Amino acid sequence: MCFALSVASRGVVAAYRPVLEPLGLTHPQYLVMLALWQHAPLSGRELSRLLRLDPGTLSPLLKRLEAQGLLTRGRRADDERALSIELTPAGAGLRREAESIPGRMMARLGLTHDELVVLHRTMTKLIVAADAEGD
Repeated sequence: MCFALSVASRGVVAAYRPVLEPLGLTHPQYLVMLALWQHAPLSGRELSRLLRLDPGTLSPLLKRLEAQGLLTRGRRADDERALSIELTPAGAGLRREAESIPGRMMARLGLTHDELVVLHRTMTKLIVAADAEGD
C-alpha cells in the first residue's frame, strides 16, 4: 500500500503540471486556491489546518500567490494577532478558468466519475484514520 500511494501521488501531481501551467500555478498553489475558492476569507491557522500544512510551508506559498496578485494577507479586524487571507478579484476570477481542471484530470488519468467518487471516499477514509492515529 505504501509504495502504491507514494507512486500514485507523485504521478498525479506530475499530471497536474501541464494543466496548471497556463494558470501560472503549481500544484500546492492550486490546493491553496481551491481552499480559498471554497472558504475565503480564512485565517492562516484555518488554511493551515484545511491543507494540513505547517505555517512554515504555507507562508512561502501565500507570499508567491500574493505577489501574483491572487490573494491578500492582512490582519483580522476582530483579532490583530490573526492573519486573514482573502482572494483578490483576479484570484476569484481565476476560479472560472480552473473549473475545467477536474474534468481534464479525469480524462488525463483515465478515470470515470464513479471511479473518482469511490477513490475520493477511500482516500478520505484513509485521511481520517491517519488523523486519528496522530492524536
